[in-house]
Amino acid sequence: MNDFSRRLPVYLLLDCSGSMMGEPIEAVRQGVKALLSELRGDPQALETAYLSVIAFDSKARQITPLTELMQFKEPELHAGGATALGEALNVLIDCIGSEVRKSTESQKGDWRPLVFILTDGSPTDIETFNQAVQKIKGVKTANIIACAAGSSADTSYLKKITESVLMMNTLSAGDMAQFFAWVSGSIKMSSKSLDGKPGVAVELPPPPQGFVIVP
Repeated sequence: MNDFSRRLPVYLLLDCSGSMMGEPIEAVRQGVKALLSELRGDPQALETAYLSVIAFDSKARQITPLTELMQFKEPELHAGGATALGEALNVLIDCIGSEVRKSTESQKGDWRPLVFILTDGSPTDIETFNQAVQKIKGVKTANIIACAAGSSADTSYLKKITESVLMMNTLSAGDMAQFFAWVSGSIKMSSKSLDGKPGVAVELPPPPQGFVIVP
């Protein structure tokens, strides 16, 4: 691959707050592992998709910068603390600004990033969150997809970020595995349809069985 190949940047924003301790965070770890394995087996995704992980608890940080799939190392995820989703959005905005290549006269930039947010609660940094929501509206992404995991998740906050909100009823390993399988399917589908209509929101596969699209 040369330096001028257009990349499909994919950002995973993962809730690592205290309520994710135990089985949920382990299910997320396994989900990321399965996602990676699935994408590495797809030639188109392997060529175009670059992956980054932003984790948030009481703080938010980019654990893995935008990395090609073969170089990507599974992040160490640990649960504890609050839910700084607002700060995570700010980190995302900064990362997109610094990592996603823009088009110039001599070359085309990267494709618009795909963003997947997984959270099981509601933001604890409300003021930061509300400010970040206003800023994210000015960031060009192909899609932001948010998944509210479990019965304690508050979808009303996620709807402020994006129209594409999924609800899964439990934090079980089975549901989490389905979610990450759907994410990998979405990335594969996106990587195949990139040349269709540039700048248009990409089409995504139907959500997993038992998941609800929040109207």
